Amino acid sequence: MTRLALYTFGVLKSPLADPTPLTREFYGVGAAVYPQISGHPGYLGHAEAADGAQGVLFGADWGAWGEFAVPAWYDKGRTPDTTALAATLSLWTGPRPAFDAVYTGLHREALRRRYDWFERTGHPTHVLWWVPDAATPIWQDGVSRLEHLHTHGPTPHAFTFQDVR
Repeated sequence: MTRLALYTFGVLKSPLADPTPLTREFYGVGAAVYPQISGHPGYLGHAEAADGAQGVLFGADWGAWGEFAVPAWYDKGRTPDTTALAATLSLWTGPRPAFDAVYTGLHREALRRRYDWFERTGHPTHVLWWVPDAATPIWQDGVSRLEHLHTHGPTPHAFTFQDVR
């Protein structure tokens, strides 16, 4: 049986270490959204850094999810003080549960405010792909599939919720 991987990526307007209220608000919303999504039916797991430190992405221990990676178009910082991105990598039983988790509840409310926090880059912000039952997707899988989606559009290799194959 196959499972569905979901990778999301966005470039933030300011670094994660920025002490302004808008960045703190982004963290606060995320802190509320993650528990709701992880309790959603069909959710199987998501990449989490072993030490769980906020804003530490590059160089963190992600275990079976592999080394943290970002698309080639990301051109901002890579240190804890300069990183300006948000990325997730998760695993689902199928497209309907993932879609419902993303487009309902607190996450839907957060999506309405995405342009308060994120730049408009002209690149896709999420990609889906099927993975074998025993496999754990890694960050580089998400990056390569997001870049494939950007270059080639939706295919069986990389697609969006609108193009589930």
